[in-house]
Amino acid sequence: MIRKILLTFLLLAAVISAQVETNRISSMPGAFSRLGFGPRGMAMGNAISAVTEGNLSSYYNPALSPFQEGNMFQTAYSFLSHDRSLNFLNFTRKFELGKKNDSDKKRTAVAGLSLGIINAGVSNIDGRDNQGLKTGELSTSENQFFIGVSNRFSEKLSIGVAIKFYYYDLYDEVTSSAVGIDIGALYKFSENMNFSFVLSDLNAKYKWDTSPIYSRDGLNTEEAFPTIKKLGVSYNFRELGLLTAAEWEGSNGGTNYLRFGGEYMLIDRFLIRAGLDRLNLSNSEEPVRPSAGFSYFYTTGSMTFGIDYAFVFEPYSSFDQHIVGVNFKF
Repeated sequence: MIRKILLTFLLLAAVISAQVETNRISSMPGAFSRLGFGPRGMAMGNAISAVTEGNLSSYYNPALSPFQEGNMFQTAYSFLSHDRSLNFLNFTRKFELGKKNDSDKKRTAVAGLSLGIINAGVSNIDGRDNQGLKTGELSTSENQFFIGVSNRFSEKLSIGVAIKFYYYDLYDEVTSSAVGIDIGALYKFSENMNFSFVLSDLNAKYKWDTSPIYSRDGLNTEEAFPTIKKLGVSYNFRELGLLTAAEWEGSNGGTNYLRFGGEYMLIDRFLIRAGLDRLNLSNSEEPVRPSAGFSYFYTTGSMTFGIDYAFVFEPYSSFDQHIVGVNFKF
């Protein structure tokens, strides 16, 4: 008997020690909003908080929108495993606010606006009652609506703020909402090199009330979103047609990530991308997420139409992520 107990204990210890250590952020709310935004950013390892060329969104840094050329509209749909969905919609443009004095010379003041939606959910969930009898299929829906405004205070410095509204329809009458704030800055060190700093999801938290289901046994709970800090850098090798980016992320959820990404114009109007997301400096057991993708764009008159695709490796899943999108610049 003692031998059986000892053997069971040893086997249990071996199983526990073999489990991959995870960060606390894995169990914190808002996980869907930390997967990335659209094919371009996800193909570049989500490392583009300091990138000022191409399609821009305040999702990565609220300070980016004054650098958007033209009016940019983009949307994307993701193919995911386990009946999950992930969709994106974004519009970004800059505004010239007129001339202002800047050290004895005049320049055009530039501001930016970026707004968008991230929609995620899980469908075809098998619903059953206390007796185990099937009651039908369930689904969940979680959404983030954001609007970011920013101002380019000089040729080198841009600062922006984004307000994000979360709404989670979990089950029946159990829903929750949250409001978070992002603050971002971008500094153009030179024509080719940028630096960025971003704070995300300040003060965001879900408040849950399960009394509509459990009546007097229901509970009121709060779940705080992780506060994320990011430092980024990008360098554009213009003579080679190569854009590179890197980023560090830390948070109160235990993250200590490095990200890398690159974009290269292979031929005229055709871009290829690659990236590496979530290289965990504190936990070598956590798998990284390599990615790749491409874009093709075509210009007619004053409008540019583009098609985007990204492939993202997803560990612990039956198949990987595929993100397809279209964009219009006008």
